[in-house]
Amino acid sequence: MATPYPTAGSGPPVSSTPSSKVELHISCKNLCDADVFSKSDPIVAIYTVDNGGKAVEYARTECIQNNLNPEFSKAIEMVYRFEEVQKLKFSVYDIDNVSPTLDDDAFLGSIECTLGEVVSASKFTKPLESGGKKIGSSTITIRAEELSQNNSKIDIKFSAVGLDKKDFLGKSDPYLEFAKENPDGSFTIVHRTEYIKNTLNPVWPPFTITSQALCSGDPDRKIKVTCFDWDSDGSHDLIGEFTTSLAEMSGGSVKSWPCINSKKLKKKKYKNSGTVRLERITVTKIYSFLEYIMGGCQMNFTVGVDFTGSNGNPLNPTSLHFIDPACPNEYTQALTAVGAVCQDYDSDKLFPALGFGGKIGGSVSFEFPLNGNPSNPYCLGVQGVIQAYQQALTTVELWGPTNFAPIIRHVANFAEQATHNPEVQQYFILLMLTDGAISDMVATKQAVIAASHLPMSIIIVGVGGANFDAMNELDSDDTKLTVGSSVASRDIVQFVPFRDFKHSSPQALAAAVLAEVPSQLVEYMTEHRLTPMNRTQ
Repeated sequence: MATPYPTAGSGPPVSSTPSSKVELHISCKNLCDADVFSKSDPIVAIYTVDNGGKAVEYARTECIQNNLNPEFSKAIEMVYRFEEVQKLKFSVYDIDNVSPTLDDDAFLGSIECTLGEVVSASKFTKPLESGGKKIGSSTITIRAEELSQNNSKIDIKFSAVGLDKKDFLGKSDPYLEFAKENPDGSFTIVHRTEYIKNTLNPVWPPFTITSQALCSGDPDRKIKVTCFDWDSDGSHDLIGEFTTSLAEMSGGSVKSWPCINSKKLKKKKYKNSGTVRLERITVTKIYSFLEYIMGGCQMNFTVGVDFTGSNGNPLNPTSLHFIDPACPNEYTQALTAVGAVCQDYDSDKLFPALGFGGKIGGSVSFEFPLNGNPSNPYCLGVQGVIQAYQQALTTVELWGPTNFAPIIRHVANFAEQATHNPEVQQYFILLMLTDGAISDMVATKQAVIAASHLPMSIIIVGVGGANFDAMNELDSDDTKLTVGSSVASRDIVQFVPFRDFKHSSPQALAAAVLAEVPSQLVEYMTEHRLTPMNRTQ
């Protein structure tokens, strides 16, 4: 069993201005074939572009193997603001290796446009270019759809019996493809299952999808389900298809559908190409981030600051910890930008502030209080955290190594205790500020995996010019973090290098750093079937 179609979700940024959430569906036609013995394996990277022309990667589609006309099932969520010119760049690459960077992959073309252009067109299509010149007849098409507020999580499982045999030396390798109907009658692919090797009676693993993704929140919207026989060269053979709806699947009596191949309908004895069965379906309402906050969910913000020797002597102007009253260092800037947002959601505005990697009294510590008080490490507001940080620089000797696991486990312990108090909903955010690679990566991964089952998010801001590529192991939208047989239940890590926002506003840094927290909180609450609480309770 294998899957050539990894899928994942993408989190929208947070905005205090009037806005709408939209979902972008992307497809391409007539891509260049960059592979010698097969077709290209395309992926689309989406970038936001500032007024100075600087592009920052926002999200990626999944990679589709051996396909020059890909229809990507992963939808990209974005916040659309009518009053802003939101510049975007869509770049297509042929993926040739497992490296998370795209610099070593073949470039297949790109376009630049605004989100307004995409939203105003029912179907936005543009030729792919390189260096201002069109690349053959290659095009990219983007559809935008406003997200419905009526959203649910759907856990669903399918099987089939008696499918057509498509392989000469075997049976079939079937998978299902789900597509929702557009207003113009066309269909947009929203999910693909794994393929099951060599069987005519497959039982596909259960999968989870939102009603927004499956049918735009409309239970009566038509859903087309197509069954294919998977082929390694990308020429997947049609077995058959049928249409249904979420209303029919979740409430109707129909639990199986004949799989029809329209090309065989002219045959007199043809009935169907097998039967697809709905094994089970569970629909759970998804509440919004604001519903949880307005219901009284308490946000707890903890700071962890890197005191390792690689930061440089704080008395030296070249140090990342150098205190210059006229120009705050990157640690201070990041604390100010992110903390200013987080403190609005913390009722008492008392933040535990910890350091790691510093030597105190001859011993290295990886979770010491910045204010020097182990029994009460809380600081009042963002300014209190900054004052404690600057004071600690005068008493703590920078040392090492850069161990993350102790602080993660420290905060996770409080998050775990909070789960035992049903009277109060709490969610924990750990902001880690660091200048280098993590020394205890395996232990950190294990700590993150353990924390993924708790009401907790981890934000990492990389300061300075170090190589932070290893951070991608912790922050991946496409695969769940794994160590041995342990797998994270959800993605709780967001990594942002400060240098990408060095010349941007503090608000831009905060928006990028906190982009995934709302969706991570909602995902945790939904998984644990927790509904918003009343403030008066």
